[in-house]
Amino acid sequence: MERFQKLILLPLILTTLLPGLGFCYSIINGPTNATVLAGSEARFNCTVSVGWVILIWLANGNPVLTVLSSQGAVETSDRFTSQNYTSSNGFTSELIIHNTQLSDSGKIECSTQQPSESRFAFLSVQVNGSLFIKNSTLTIKENETVEIVCEALGWAPAPDITWMTNDSFIDKSRYVTQQSQGSNGLHNALSILTLTPMDTEILTCLADIEALPNPQNATVTVIFVNSTIGSTYQNEIRKVSAEKKKNGDSENRQRHGSENQGYIPEERWNTEQSPRITSLPPMSSKFTVPTADLHTSSVPKVRPQRRTDYLINPKKIRNVTLV
Repeated sequence: MERFQKLILLPLILTTLLPGLGFCYSIINGPTNATVLAGSEARFNCTVSVGWVILIWLANGNPVLTVLSSQGAVETSDRFTSQNYTSSNGFTSELIIHNTQLSDSGKIECSTQQPSESRFAFLSVQVNGSLFIKNSTLTIKENETVEIVCEALGWAPAPDITWMTNDSFIDKSRYVTQQSQGSNGLHNALSILTLTPMDTEILTCLADIEALPNPQNATVTVIFVNSTIGSTYQNEIRKVSAEKKKNGDSENRQRHGSENQGYIPEERWNTEQSPRITSLPPMSSKFTVPTADLHTSSVPKVRPQRRTDYLINPKKIRNVTLV
């Protein structure tokens, strides 16, 4: 704190003393505008003529570093340092702002504490946010229209978004980009590309801001499927499956033997070859059974039903003589 107070009081004391002492020097070259990415360094130069006594650097109106000809730089923060260069033409102080933040954006001023002897420039700190397309690959059928969404989050300022296909820029009429305010002074952007592919394409979404040496990009591969080719492919698959089944059935027949197409089942042959007999002579109900072989039964007698037609198999006829 004591050091910071000295930094503030010193320019005020010198301001009142210098005119009386008759010092006269001027700023030969002042700082120039700079645009940097957040987290990087920003550098500004200020060159004063021979005979200079004091040089003060201010950021957004606040003194951040003082340089005295008698003792060099008086630094009060690790984020603001300087390098000094002396030549026959004068003295150059280089202000270095480390780990720049979005809040550092604004006016950077070099002052010699003399009337009308200050020069200034502007610092623009930009933020490189994220960029992504939800799907890395898409499969599109013939005559199908698709919307591809590219999203940029957490940028400062809002990025300029463009689209490319196979290394050629796409006309801006084919996509719409919307920007919105995010948190902490950051910006978001949403770009929607509408297209009806006729072939497989690689689409690239590019987001650019001034501080970026090259635009950030995200890509998606759009795979085009022709319905005719797809149908032919399916038919070929079915043919192959049917052929495999046919071959399998053939192998099964060879393994278990072949069917004799000329074979006629015996019963069917007998049916076709045997004459149809409409009736049989009645069998005699009188026959003698030895008494010892007779058994009584409580089961009621049931008269068997006669069939009027019988199929006679010659091979199975047995003659029985009843006495």
